[in-house]
Amino acid sequence: MDDTTLDEQMMRLAIAEANAAQAAGEVPVGAIVVGPDGGIHGRGQNRVLRDSDPTAHAEIVALRAAGLALGNYRLTGCTLYVTLEPCAMCAGAILHARIARLVYAADDPKAGACGSVLAVMNHPQLNHKAEVVSGLLAEECGLMLSNFFLARRGKKPLNLHPTSEAPALLGGEDDDKEEVVGKG
Repeated sequence: MDDTTLDEQMMRLAIAEANAAQAAGEVPVGAIVVGPDGGIHGRGQNRVLRDSDPTAHAEIVALRAAGLALGNYRLTGCTLYVTLEPCAMCAGAILHARIARLVYAADDPKAGACGSVLAVMNHPQLNHKAEVVSGLLAEECGLMLSNFFLARRGKKPLNLHPTSEAPALLGGEDDDKEEVVGKG
């Protein structure tokens, strides 16, 4: 299996986690940690509401699970797949965990820390660098998030075939502080 096929397969698993988060009333973001051996060592979905924990973003949940599974807080050689660009908190955790590679789907124009709003990942003054791949299944993940926020506002979901306007709706058109697209 080539890297592109593996990346898509793992992102589909992250999407399944995002769907489970949405079914539980959370913002639909999911994450998967894959080790250098190709095994899945951590899964995560947003749990901020269920756990009353502002740090329970999908990435943090997946990183914690992987650390426990591997018996080490250093996740050297691992890849993190996530459906939405990580926020500053998650980007910091990714760097501290020494994740080798980050693959994310949709950009987060309100809280993204991989270049959309901030550039925490691979900042030149930080001591760890990770390969960052963005845009894998971005339209699908962006549409899932857009439709979640539209439904929350009682509006009609977007077409399953996103138009060029769909990414602009990511997180909604208004500035509701409770609905920042990030992760909760």
